[in-house]
Amino acid sequence: MADTSILSPALADAQAQRDQVTAIETYSWNFLGPVFFTLSDLKVNGTAGEPMLPDFVASGQSPYIVAEDEKVIASVKISFNKSPLSALLMCLETKITMNFHFEGQGNIADEVDQVVTVSTTKDTYDYTFALPGTARKWGMDPGLYVVSATAEVGPAQHKCSQFILGYGYIADVLLKVYPSV
Repeated sequence: MADTSILSPALADAQAQRDQVTAIETYSWNFLGPVFFTLSDLKVNGTAGEPMLPDFVASGQSPYIVAEDEKVIASVKISFNKSPLSALLMCLETKITMNFHFEGQGNIADEVDQVVTVSTTKDTYDYTFALPGTARKWGMDPGLYVVSATAEVGPAQHKCSQFILGYGYIADVLLKVYPSV
């Protein structure tokens, strides 16, 4: 072997590697493929219909301005890529926990967190989390809230799976809660 003491460390390492056995020898560092997910369509929608005259002032009632006793549905979508490793995680009933965060702005609006959990199913890569309720039920005072959601993926329903495998975050929805009359 050649004297590598005068070479840079990178060149010395390259010289120290063994020769390939054949011209087609390959190494696979990622043979199951990558796993990733995207969060999208964060929504918080009130369910009140159009107001009747004389209260009718606009052609569409904002779903982001709700009475504290009005039924509200917070929702978000999570989509996984399709790779062999993703397929395995879906088949292993991997736990997905979606934390909906309602962060109050101002001095009387509280910070409230609500959780929805599902387990993945074989060959299903897209999930929609829906959290029905009311601001009052969730302990939210009237005020302005910034809504966000965080996802925790993992562990799977298997004795060898003990860890959270990934986290995600989506935000930038506003919700105004006003007192019920």
